[in-house]
Amino acid sequence: MRRLLIVFVLLALVAPTAPAAADTTSAQRRLAWLLAISQRLPATEAELREHVAAPMLDAIGGADGFNETVASVAPLTASRTIERTAAAVTAVVDERLIVEVHTDTAGLVDGLWLRPYAPSPVTWSELDSRLRALAPRVSYAASLVDNGCRPVHEVDANRSHPLGSAFKLYVLGALEQRTTDWSANLPIREEWKSLPSGVLQDRPAGTAVTLREHADLMISISDNTATDHLVHHVGRAAVLDRMAATGNRDPRNFPVLTTRELFVLKGFRYPGLAGTYLSLPRVLRPALRPALAAVPRTAIRPWTEPRNLDDIEWFGSAGDMCRALADLDAMASPRVEHAMSIEDGGIGLDRAEYPEVWFKGGSEPGLLVLNHLARTAEGRTVVATVMLSDQDGALAPGTAVEALALVRGGIELATS
Repeated sequence: MRRLLIVFVLLALVAPTAPAAADTTSAQRRLAWLLAISQRLPATEAELREHVAAPMLDAIGGADGFNETVASVAPLTASRTIERTAAAVTAVVDERLIVEVHTDTAGLVDGLWLRPYAPSPVTWSELDSRLRALAPRVSYAASLVDNGCRPVHEVDANRSHPLGSAFKLYVLGALEQRTTDWSANLPIREEWKSLPSGVLQDRPAGTAVTLREHADLMISISDNTATDHLVHHVGRAAVLDRMAATGNRDPRNFPVLTTRELFVLKGFRYPGLAGTYLSLPRVLRPALRPALAAVPRTAIRPWTEPRNLDDIEWFGSAGDMCRALADLDAMASPRVEHAMSIEDGGIGLDRAEYPEVWFKGGSEPGLLVLNHLARTAEGRTVVATVMLSDQDGALAPGTAVEALALVRGGIELATS
């Protein structure tokens, strides 16, 4: 599956090659400066050189490129900080953008990210209204986690939807359950390579990759080649077992597909091959695996409209997603916690209130699933899931940003 694009990055320039040591005050000053110049553009090159690291300014096209980028979102006025680190500050600006400023050891801006932001709903009724406007088929669940999932608010939460890459939560659970040494190598195999999203498909066969790196890449950037290697490593039966153990018994999950197999079925001689596959009884479908494996990756073509969302996918409900995340949380595994915490999907939660956030989503044309687990500073844990699908057409532009606001709002409402 292609990596889920939760946010549309307007500007993403080189991060430092080593950890920066600038303090938070420096990053906050640079953010304040950015807001100020957005109201009096254009900034001179001399001024920009005083605030922006040379490699970044040069990469964006000098003063003209920087001014053009800031002008595309100007003016910027009010901001509220949602996360601080030693060398960075992330803020919601004008309730329409998430702005992240990163500074180098000299305190100059060496990374700037601008992401669309939609405000959180402030009531459950507002959330429901906004949710139903996003797609023909919607589900939602916000649940507190304490020895299981205790629903706070639900919309058709037991309806099974296609999951996209969210099925990788079950792969991670199977890996944790069945493997004790994540430092062991699982070398890249050519026949197990898939298509992007990811980076491992570009590494030569035989390259040593630890199980930990496979897991981290599978979750953080939804690396499909990492996923397929782990599916082969733990076995498809182990993935099904993890689904069943957490209450997901949708019969369409058998036989478990690898991401490469899904790409072949939907992207090679479609719909002929897919039709042949679906015409077989489920118990006979694994017999087609050698034929699917023989299709070169270069022969697979992308698609832009929904294809067999209810037949060729992985499946589960919003309730299933909560139970899958609660299961991973109950494992109390530092390895799982690390993989799940690398990427937060750009949710925009205030990290002073929610210091720990997990994320895994899934998407393909006509499909979007977002799953977040957040832990409050007081130790309460909440999971929120939004599931959207349309069998007849791709979801509208901006759907992901709005859906993310609903997940954030559900977390905030459930813990208020």
